[in-house]
Amino acid sequence: MYEEMKQRVYQANKSLKDYDLIIFSWGNVSEIDRENNIIAIKPSGVPYDELTPEKIVLVDLDGNIVEGELKPSSDTETHLELYKNFEEIGGICHTHSTHATMWAQACQEIPCLGTTHADHFYGNIPVTERMEKNDIEQNYEKQTGKYIVREFQDKKPMYMPAVLVANHGPFVWGNSAHKAVKNSVVLEELAKMAQGALNINSGIGEISQELLDKHFLRKHGEEAYYGQN
Repeated sequence: MYEEMKQRVYQANKSLKDYDLIIFSWGNVSEIDRENNIIAIKPSGVPYDELTPEKIVLVDLDGNIVEGELKPSSDTETHLELYKNFEEIGGICHTHSTHATMWAQACQEIPCLGTTHADHFYGNIPVTERMEKNDIEQNYEKQTGKYIVREFQDKKPMYMPAVLVANHGPFVWGNSAHKAVKNSVVLEELAKMAQGALNINSGIGEISQELLDKHFLRKHGEEAYYGQN
């Protein structure tokens, strides 16, 4: 019954290479069936050239393998923490895309400098706190998820469907695996644009609240009017 979901997750994972978001096996995408709490996710360490729909692993919300002969991604526990705490999301994408990861390694949020950013993310892309020694040594992947959740205590996950894990890289989500990948592509472009804009004018300020509200809410707000009915 999960063949279609495995196919979607396979295609989403494969598309990371098409969009130049990954090299080797540096990334993973998952999707959740909320009705049955089953997650389809890339197997750990499998090169994308060797990935097939049959190799996609199914796990439950406790991380138990439901279907599959391979180990799920080493980041599975991070995905599970996000699914448990952000009930709106349906898919998650993690990469080490170059420019977003540069900001994560610098432990700096990506400032919202213009309307291209504001069309997709409601403000600066946040960065988590740097992980403490004990959290790194015990349940590292699960703790990574907890650090992300902590960063979103006062944020709407669907208004800000991305985060930079300090010293690590981006985790991005959406209502499906495909949407999570799309948001990852946009995030990488925004990271590149912000870096370039600051190189041109290091004193540029963030976008005004009025312009941020107009561009984001006309697409994603309760009274959104962008696009066709």
